[in-house]
Amino acid sequence: MRKFILVLLCYGLAAEAVIAQQKPNIIFILADDLGYYSLGAFGQKLIKTPNLDKLAANGMTFTNFYSNQMCSPSRGSLLTGMHQGHGLIRGNHELGGYADSLEYGQMPLQANMQTMGTELQKAGYVTAVTGKWGVGGPNSTGVPNLQGIDFFYGYLDQKQAQNYYPTHLWRNEVREPLPNTYVSVHPKNIKINDPNDPGSYAVYKGKVYSADTIHRETLKFIEAHKDKPFFLEMAYTLPHMALQVPDRALAQYKGKFDDKPYLAEKGYIPNQYPRATYAAMISLLDSYVGEVVALLKKHGLDKNTLIVFTGDNGAAKVGGCDPDYFGCSGTLRGRKGTIYEGGIKEPFIACWPGVIKPGTTSGHLSAIWDLMPTFLDAAGVKHVKGIDGVSFLPTLKQQGAQQQHEFLYWERHGKNGKSMHEQAVRFGDWKALKITGNNQVKIELYNLKQDMSEKNNVAKQHPDLVRKAEACFQTRRLAVIPEWNFGEPTEDN
Repeated sequence: MRKFILVLLCYGLAAEAVIAQQKPNIIFILADDLGYYSLGAFGQKLIKTPNLDKLAANGMTFTNFYSNQMCSPSRGSLLTGMHQGHGLIRGNHELGGYADSLEYGQMPLQANMQTMGTELQKAGYVTAVTGKWGVGGPNSTGVPNLQGIDFFYGYLDQKQAQNYYPTHLWRNEVREPLPNTYVSVHPKNIKINDPNDPGSYAVYKGKVYSADTIHRETLKFIEAHKDKPFFLEMAYTLPHMALQVPDRALAQYKGKFDDKPYLAEKGYIPNQYPRATYAAMISLLDSYVGEVVALLKKHGLDKNTLIVFTGDNGAAKVGGCDPDYFGCSGTLRGRKGTIYEGGIKEPFIACWPGVIKPGTTSGHLSAIWDLMPTFLDAAGVKHVKGIDGVSFLPTLKQQGAQQQHEFLYWERHGKNGKSMHEQAVRFGDWKALKITGNNQVKIELYNLKQDMSEKNNVAKQHPDLVRKAEACFQTRRLAVIPEWNFGEPTEDN
């Protein structure tokens, strides 16, 4: 009898191990300030992204995927499954200045929240984030380890991430020094001896490039957890300014573009080859992705790993970045910080060998707050209560009924978050914007199927659709924060 019980126990444990192994690993790659057309798979001609293009060829691309218009709100929506009207993180609201010794971070996530991390942990996953956090600085309620993340390595305060040669990074809640010297990214602290002499540019390069050391920690995490299901978010800061890249990455583009030195008139450090550096930063991110895929194949994990790639907001035109030279946003209107298409529409790739059909494209309307329920659905958690996101796993698998959004919603705030001066909703092929300012309210309406550049405002021709949008503007927002006193929201993080 004892032998029989022992056999049953052993069988149960073995069965449990098999079930655990069957759970897919999930790797989510979040680029920083990436325009919709920045990848070869989405039409880019000048910047090389062979690894991401191969990922797209082996999986599915989305043509109607959206993030929010800035870094922090996108990360907040990702982690909570909530759009900006319901979530706490609605802008890049800073809690402190840029001094290297003072890190306050951005508005933090609250304690005891339901997040993607907490729910994946309940489903048996080891969870990690490497790169930029941006939703809670040191000693706040929003630090990763309090939000369902077992392992974190990178920048907690996203202001610090504006320098790729920082003096330190964070390992969980421990500040780890790096052998770099502090250099401010702001022009008042930048000295250029002779702006007409490119040789005089003291473009700072330290000993440790942050993206390299963050990437090494990513590979170590995969190696250490290859025998159990894991969730890994690679939130590398590329190609966010400042324009900095190792010489090895710059070499393939140096001298290939009509480059003029960036003098740092509008912030961030100067750069002798700004266009070449920008292209190199995107290609460097692509090379990191290639190394991750190769490591998965080495350990036979590739067929049981869902990889998803997208960006946190549209391309930025500050700090010497010139995405328009490369057509990174195509004809889309607006850039980072706006809720026009150029500020929120992102390239999206999902690859899962044997599950997602290679070379497929979907027009499914989706957003970054859909990733939480999608990843949980893939992990076997079918229903998550109290969120705005909708799982699009049926679309990825091309089986079963796909629930559709009635609306997607965004909002943008003025100084100190005290005035909401822009709202946007997308429903079907239509997108409406409500712009408040100078004691006036303006409604814009666009048919994105016919006018993805948002040039022709047809609000007057469709009063019924304007009324539909107005109803959404009134009901999609919860006034969960009576007063914002967290500093000015910025558009450069």
